[in-house]
Amino acid sequence: MTSGEQSQLELPDLWEEDIWDELLAYVEEGRVIPIIGRDLIQIEVDGQQMLLEQYVAQQLANKFKLSNISDSDGCSVSLNEVVCRVLTSRRREAIYVAIRDIMQQAKFATPLPLRQLAEIHHFRLFVSTTFDSLLEQALNEVRFGGSERTTAIAYAPSKVRDIEGGNSKSETTVYYLLGKLSAAANFVICDEDLLEFVSALQSDTRRPERLFDELNDNHSFFLGEGYPDWLARFFLRATKQHRLFDRREYLEILADNRTARDRSLIFFLQHFSSRTRVFGDGAVNFVAELWRRWRARNPAAPESLESAFVPPPKEMPAASVFISYAREDLAAVKQLKSGLEQAGITVWFDYDRLNSGDAFESKIRDYIRSCKLFIPVLSGNTESRHEGFFRREWRFAEDRALNIDAGVPFIVPVVVDETTDFRRVPESFMKLHLTWLNQGQVTEDFCQNMQRICTQVG
Repeated sequence: MTSGEQSQLELPDLWEEDIWDELLAYVEEGRVIPIIGRDLIQIEVDGQQMLLEQYVAQQLANKFKLSNISDSDGCSVSLNEVVCRVLTSRRREAIYVAIRDIMQQAKFATPLPLRQLAEIHHFRLFVSTTFDSLLEQALNEVRFGGSERTTAIAYAPSKVRDIEGGNSKSETTVYYLLGKLSAAANFVICDEDLLEFVSALQSDTRRPERLFDELNDNHSFFLGEGYPDWLARFFLRATKQHRLFDRREYLEILADNRTARDRSLIFFLQHFSSRTRVFGDGAVNFVAELWRRWRARNPAAPESLESAFVPPPKEMPAASVFISYAREDLAAVKQLKSGLEQAGITVWFDYDRLNSGDAFESKIRDYIRSCKLFIPVLSGNTESRHEGFFRREWRFAEDRALNIDAGVPFIVPVVVDETTDFRRVPESFMKLHLTWLNQGQVTEDFCQNMQRICTQVG
């Protein structure tokens, strides 16, 4: 390809209304299968957004005491590179076990793009090329109130599992095409694993036929994959049962942070795969725009991030906002949590309160010591209660606040009813600005202020 040919390449403009209308029509007819890659699995660690794969690579390097895990430009090396270095001194099986332990110890809030995809209830079959279960978690939270009702199927070259006939039309399913986290070496963590899985997927005897029939007979959204040129071509071709150059009804969308910069791949697609469209602004932005437009066309959809309550995880995720409340105010706290999370803020509160005693108290104290902000929920209920564990939480927060500079926000009191006369609230709280949010319904100003504070405190 000459430099002149390269300069003439242009990406399709996926912001055109007619293209979005076409995509949404396919989605609403249940004719689209999302294929989820690593770019969508973004987590928050110590107030910073990062890919889950980067986090696992860092933790794995720490576990095996590797040094110099950054490249010449100061960027973190990939999981593949860390695995290769560990293999010089450790058994291969130990690495999979170590990654499983790292993931089990981490308690990540569900990434917003995954929750947005989960809300689009026309999607029934999802294909994941990552080994984590965060997509499965998102579907269970948004669609089933936290119950584990999503069907999970994991592929492995040594044990081929396929979807049931008509499965994509009847129930919510996640198919882990490159394996799922386990203690066994049955998921992809390095390039050699990827090569083995790709080789198996080309085999007539180790190919999940019904899955690939579904992929062939539906449109595909490749979201956050970002594979190198030839691997991207392979996955496109593998989902179809004939040459990409042949005329076909179904299209593919590639939305990631890499493909748009790969001139060779773009040139190939424009000449040999005219039904493949490249969205160059990243998978996260594509999902956000898809969700926004889908919500506008389906305002009465039952699965709604705007109103649905997602129970907090058992353990508090890192850098969370801690909500302290009286049990009588649970309904308002649910609304408060949902509103703040819609604004991109990670929130946690003790939902089940199934434990008791010193261990429970110690855990709550540790959470308050490590949380990003502390929101005491005030109301007529807290005012009428002479006793309650929330008062102990308030004292824990006051104790931590003594060590924090007076100019750095930490305690943010919120009132969830019309109460104005507080006599049983700590004096230190009353010196702060109180925000009234009726029944926990957040306002735009409150969310913006919380976003600013969270950024300020890091």
